[in-house]
Amino acid sequence: MTVMDVIPARAASDPAPGAAAELVRRLGDNARRAARRLAVSDGAARNQALRAAAVALRDAVPALLEANAADVTSVADSKPESFLDRLRLDEARIEAMAQALDDIAELPDPVGRELARFTRPNGLEITRVAVPIGVIAMIYESRPNVGADASGLCIKSGNAIILRGGSESRRSTAAIVACMQTGLRAAGLPETAVHTVDTPDRQVVGELLRAVDHVDLAIPRGGRNLVELVQREARVPTLLHLDGNCHSYVHADADVAEAVAIIRNAKLRRTGVCGATESIVVDRVIASALLPALVDAMPDCELRGDAEAVAIEPRLAAAGADDWDTEYLDAIASIKIVDGLEAGIAFVAEHSSGHTDAILTRDTAAARRFMLAIDSAVVMHNASTQFSDGGEFGMGAEIGIATGKMHARGPVGVEQLTSYKYLVQGSGQIRP
Repeated sequence: MTVMDVIPARAASDPAPGAAAELVRRLGDNARRAARRLAVSDGAARNQALRAAAVALRDAVPALLEANAADVTSVADSKPESFLDRLRLDEARIEAMAQALDDIAELPDPVGRELARFTRPNGLEITRVAVPIGVIAMIYESRPNVGADASGLCIKSGNAIILRGGSESRRSTAAIVACMQTGLRAAGLPETAVHTVDTPDRQVVGELLRAVDHVDLAIPRGGRNLVELVQREARVPTLLHLDGNCHSYVHADADVAEAVAIIRNAKLRRTGVCGATESIVVDRVIASALLPALVDAMPDCELRGDAEAVAIEPRLAAAGADDWDTEYLDAIASIKIVDGLEAGIAFVAEHSSGHTDAILTRDTAAARRFMLAIDSAVVMHNASTQFSDGGEFGMGAEIGIATGKMHARGPVGVEQLTSYKYLVQGSGQIRP
């Protein structure tokens, strides 16, 4: 099998000037029709589509690697290694995408769940049930596996999805979408339930964000510039995934060896993921014991400290004012010394992006105080911030980490991709 066997003809690519609105209208019409069919489909058929798509991904490994290699080569000279790591696929990452689809298929069907039932004094029986949202527009950058995860979650939850990945991952995304469509066809479901906008025309993003007749929810997943564009331009509802300026706070009563091991994992397991710790906040009481151990354990990471941290551990580089608000997505972390729990809470609250923050301590009362006070989507105690992930939360995968407070927050899985409606059963009642 070659890359051309799995990448469909790009009939929709490179539209003529002014054609972006027409392209979005056509894709939106197709997605809307597909969404209506998915909404009333049997859960077993949607699970069959997911499992067949997983098989298609495994069968297409050589073609996927070929497509991805072409994507990586096209930007290798202009992007940092951290970016290339997010873009790059290998056999293990493709298997992880396939396994995620199998895992999603094993989850309970989120569609039609009974959320509440009550009977009114007049005899009306009212039931609140979960229903699909409809058509999702997923706008993301660089990481091609997002296309597989988002498509799988939408199929399971009865939604159609229009994917608009970054131009740097066009070939990889097209190959992945072809596998998802193979799964849909195998289950007798409309393949237009998963579609990619296969064009570099940036006008399409704006059209998707304004397509109130065709898109029910837009989800951006990428850097701050993308999220700010969506906030500024969107006319459709959005579910925002902000940048991950995540903190690990080392409390005075932390176990030093455990804290060092957790921070190394939280920073360096994968530096390009949004759950990576970017800033290490250290209680002054424990700083002289922690900092040398941390530097010894992380020779492959540039650690930048404030003046007090550098005075304690001269091997640290000096941090600047911008470091406290920077999502590095690289082997760099900032270190801030604070005077106790309340100062640690205040610093994290001021600089966190609201994604994921952690406290490392053996003091359960301090941990509870921190976890209640920090208003982030995910707050952890004695664990790596890189566990902030839908797969690790048992969701099979995630479509993003929602950092807002409406509808969904934290990892967004199949349940969060449903809305609800009320079914009212009467027996002839009329309202007085």
